[in-house]
Amino acid sequence: MTLALVAFLIAAIIPVFFGRIRSAPLWLALQALALGWNAFAQHNGFSIHALVALLEVLAVRVAIAPLLLRWAIHRRAEPNLALMPSNLFVWALAIGLIVLAFEFGAPALIDPLALTLGVVGATVAMTLLLLSTNDSPPVQLLAVLFMENALALFEALLPEPWPLLVHGALSVIYLLTVGVGSWLIAVPDAPATDEPEVEEHA
Repeated sequence: MTLALVAFLIAAIIPVFFGRIRSAPLWLALQALALGWNAFAQHNGFSIHALVALLEVLAVRVAIAPLLLRWAIHRRAEPNLALMPSNLFVWALAIGLIVLAFEFGAPALIDPLALTLGVVGATVAMTLLLLSTNDSPPVQLLAVLFMENALALFEALLPEPWPLLVHGALSVIYLLTVGVGSWLIAVPDAPATDEPEVEEHA
């Protein structure tokens, strides 16, 4: 479970610092794989609930969502820009937010759930930082999907996992989010044109 959380954290933080927009679907898929690994490890032993939850993550979050995001990014045909501005101030702010988030996970060696809370907090902090520093529509959608994955990871903090009906409802919401979002951002923004002023002569 700890290794899965570390893998999730890496897939949530590394792309924010070093990732570019065209590699975003890959990082989203890796994050979802770590999410599925953690969800399966959370269940003690094999169960129908664990198998269905794992299949849902693999189908929706690992396969469909990254494919739709990749299609939208290639359809926009924008430059392969960095996800977050590469300047010292923003990087220092990001590191400070990560450290602050892991203050919640300080007793992680005693309680594994504290590490989960730290990972969720760090992911949410990176998501909010992405939303505030990059107004590119694909990056905005990626940040929303990162937030959705963080909310799914939060389930590990619950005493009992959500019922399968709730899992199904969350999958539908996730698919609607990525589907509608990809459709909206797939069309490139129209370039702004400066029309010359026409002087009227009497």
